[in-house]
Amino acid sequence: MSTKKLTTREEVEDFVRGCTFFGTGGGGLPSNGIDSLMSEIEKGNEVGWVDISEIDDDAITVCPFLMGSIAPHTPEVIKEMEGFGLTNPVNKEKERLAKAVAELAKYMGVKVSAVVPIELGGANTPGPLAAGILNGIPCVDGDYTGRAIPEILQTTPYIAGKKLWPVASVDEFGNVCFIDQAINYRMVERIGKLIASGAYGLAGQAGFLMTGKEMKETIIPGTLTESYEVGKMIREARESNLNPVEEIVNKLDGYLLAKGVVTNKETKDELGYYWGVHTIAGREEFEGNTYKIWFKNENHVMWENDKPIITSPDMIVIVNSKTGEPYANPILAIGEEVSVIGLKARKEFQNEKAIGVLGPRYFGFDFDYVPIDERIKNK
Repeated sequence: MSTKKLTTREEVEDFVRGCTFFGTGGGGLPSNGIDSLMSEIEKGNEVGWVDISEIDDDAITVCPFLMGSIAPHTPEVIKEMEGFGLTNPVNKEKERLAKAVAELAKYMGVKVSAVVPIELGGANTPGPLAAGILNGIPCVDGDYTGRAIPEILQTTPYIAGKKLWPVASVDEFGNVCFIDQAINYRMVERIGKLIASGAYGLAGQAGFLMTGKEMKETIIPGTLTESYEVGKMIREARESNLNPVEEIVNKLDGYLLAKGVVTNKETKDELGYYWGVHTIAGREEFEGNTYKIWFKNENHVMWENDKPIITSPDMIVIVNSKTGEPYANPILAIGEEVSVIGLKARKEFQNEKAIGVLGPRYFGFDFDYVPIDERIKNK
């Protein structure tokens, strides 16, 4: 029996909105996440999650995740795909994930008892939840990142020294692959991305086979419930004619870093990642300032007038200034009126090993991570 059940479209949208918020621009498209869950509710299936305490210590858990780029396909790419016969998708996102779980369990000869999302995001949290439903197993209330991330080593299992592989991969056209052995996390990330980009999109993959005991030692608990509550709070704020941006900042102990209009967007789809820079012209109290946000799937560095003001592992969240609705990066468009909210990193990522794989130097920038609290205090 689920600890939390989602029974209406409003509840699903609240949940996906919160996941998108913590997705910091990545984590998949929220429309896909809503579809993944609503289609299960419409079939009469129970949609929800269970507390980690409900999973036995000797049970086997698995982590399904979407691997690849969320960049839109250009007409040129679509034509190229046709040359490989990639014209008739057979697996939606949740089906890719569900089949990856089943393929990994069969490959390893184990019975999987629960799924764990790898991250928070509009599609990459609802997808694993739906994958659990399709396999008849529960999803736990928690994840391995507490936000969204572009690379699989930017997770708590990596920080804790847990093994990721083997990994099963199923793409939308039905191709199935396995990564049996790997020399390290970065090579799993590279091979997994190449598998996904080979099929021109997102593959459903599954790995991190762990016992319930190992999962409980590694997971960031309660994040699915937290996402639901944040998404609900944003909706209720605007329904009550409150300023949703102010409500978010106050309730989450965050910082309003900028308010303005998106004036430019530079993007590219390369090596299975969606890269780019958003430019925002400041408005109101931020008038006269120019802001740039660099993303690799997710937002990772923000500058004010060419000076860095926040970086990962702290969270950079772009929302609609009027509605508080969070943006996934592929959806954010020039002309949008936005507010940028900064949140401090979760405690699990406030350590040297985590900063080493999620801080600005890891992404190639020549400056150190400084916690947002310190940056704002010294501004």
